[in-house]
Amino acid sequence: MADALGVAYADTYADLLAWQPDAVIVASENVRHRELVELAAAAGADILCEKPLATTLEDGLAIERAVADAGVRLMVAFPVRFASAFQELRAAHARGALGQLVALRGANNGKLPMERAWFGDPALSGGGALVDHVVHIADLLDALTGATAVRVTAVSNRLLHAHRAQAETGGLVTITYDSGLIAAIDCSFTQADTAPTWGGVRITATGTAGSVGIDFFGPRVRGLDAATGRPIELPYGPDFDAALLDAFLHGVRTGEQPQPDLQVGLRTLRIVVAAQESARTGRTIEVAAP
Repeated sequence: MADALGVAYADTYADLLAWQPDAVIVASENVRHRELVELAAAAGADILCEKPLATTLEDGLAIERAVADAGVRLMVAFPVRFASAFQELRAAHARGALGQLVALRGANNGKLPMERAWFGDPALSGGGALVDHVVHIADLLDALTGATAVRVTAVSNRLLHAHRAQAETGGLVTITYDSGLIAAIDCSFTQADTAPTWGGVRITATGTAGSVGIDFFGPRVRGLDAATGRPIELPYGPDFDAALLDAFLHGVRTGEQPQPDLQVGLRTLRIVVAAQESARTGRTIEVAAP
C-alpha cells in the first residue's frame, strides 16, 4: 500500500516518529491510546486521538500530563459535532430559541463491527456499547449545554451477539447535570448485519420554548440493488470526518487549539467510567471531579 500511495513505510512507531512528523493520528485499540499518545507527545507531534480518550481515568490523566509536559495539542476525534445541523442547533440554543433546556435524549445504535474484532473484546476496547457509543452522545451534550455531569445511572446487557462479543452490546444511560438537566442515552449494537447502513446517531433537545430532533445520518438516497434484491442507502451531504480533519490540520498549521480538546475527552471519559461502574454495581454513581 505504501508503494501504491508513494509514501514511505515504517516498521515501528519509533521509526515513524524519527521522521519528526508535525502531527500524528492515534487510531489503535482503545487500551493503547495512552502508550501511543505519550510516544507522539514526547516526539513533539500534535495528536488527533480516536475516542474514547482512554479506557480508564488514570490513563486519561496520564495523557493530560504528557500533552502538557510536551507542549503539544491534542484533539479528540468526535466527528458528529461537525454536522451542520448540530451547528444550527447550538446556535439556536445560544440565542434562546429553545428556552431553558429541560430534557435531552440521544441514541447511538449500530452494527457490531466484527471486521475489527477487538471492539467486542473488553481487554482491548475497555468495554462495548457503554464505551464505544456513549461518548459520541456525551460529546454532543457537552458541546450543546456546557453543563457538568454529576451523576450517572446505567444498565447494560449482552443479549445481542453474546456468541461473538465479550463486552456489553446494549445499554441505557441516564446522566444528571449540575443544572438539574437529565439526559438519557440509548447505546447498543442493535443494527442487523444485513442492514444497508452501519447504524445511526440521533438526539432530541427539549426546552421550555420548543423541541428539536436531529437524525445525523438520516439524509440518504434510497434504492434497490437489482442483482441482489437488497436495499441500498447512500449518504449525501457534508462529510463530518473531513470537517474534523480540516479542523485538526488548521490547528497544526496555526498553533490554535482545535476542538474538541483533551478536556472534552476527559469529561466524556468520566461519564463512561461512571456508567460502567453503575452497570456493574446497580447503583447511581457520582461522576469523578476534575
